[in-house]
Amino acid sequence: MVTLAVWRKFKQQVEHLGRFSRFSGSAFGAMGSSIAHPKTYPLVWTQMNIIGVKSVPVIMATGAFVGMILAVQAYSQLAAMGLEERLGVLINIAVVKELGPVLAAVMLAGRVGGALTAELGTMNVTEQIAAVESMGTDPIKYLVSPRVLACLLLTPVLIVYADLLGILGGYFVSVIQFKINSGAYWDYSAMGVELWDVGTGIFKGFFFGGAIALISCYKGFTCREGAQGVGEACTEAFVGCFISILALNYVFAVILDAIYKTFWPLRPLL
Repeated sequence: MVTLAVWRKFKQQVEHLGRFSRFSGSAFGAMGSSIAHPKTYPLVWTQMNIIGVKSVPVIMATGAFVGMILAVQAYSQLAAMGLEERLGVLINIAVVKELGPVLAAVMLAGRVGGALTAELGTMNVTEQIAAVESMGTDPIKYLVSPRVLACLLLTPVLIVYADLLGILGGYFVSVIQFKINSGAYWDYSAMGVELWDVGTGIFKGFFFGGAIALISCYKGFTCREGAQGVGEACTEAFVGCFISILALNYVFAVILDAIYKTFWPLRPLL
């Protein structure tokens, strides 16, 4: 009985994966069609305002506190070795390469992903999606592609905001609170942080944004009926986005590290 239950669960997950793959393919196809038709641009602008502009405050606050916390936690260890002036290298590499992109994406998954799932899930439960389809309009093109495109375009931009505030937050604590020399702080940071570090964090943002939008929209389109079904879909969407972000970050960490070691110039010794 246990073996049969496990097999049924596995089969169900494979079916969900297949449906999600078809949904993602349809979304990207509709997104390409939307780009070629300027009449759909107002839908994209609306979603860019909702997803991007309204997320700026929470993303900036997240980045600032990440940089400040890193400075507080790392200062005592570096000061014990007389290396406190190199604190900026540790903070800025960690922020722009890993913590900034990942935490910004997680905040988006909580704020934007839940909102997308709830909105589309409510439309699904109240049969508004079926009404859109009955009028001869593709619901994927009309409802999903603008949201996916907005997330793809704006997640890297929001990551830049998180990185900037993380750097400034770390600088504030290091220089103002711990009295580290400002010139040395920036000099060592410039020596240690490369364009590659900044670029990899922004590059991962495209995939994080795509994962958030696709998973959230899929859960909204396939949620069960009733308020409980919408609530469960929101929870599942956030968990799925969170796990996807961590998994993608690991995959890109391995791949990009191999590319860096193969093609990028050696990092200067500090």
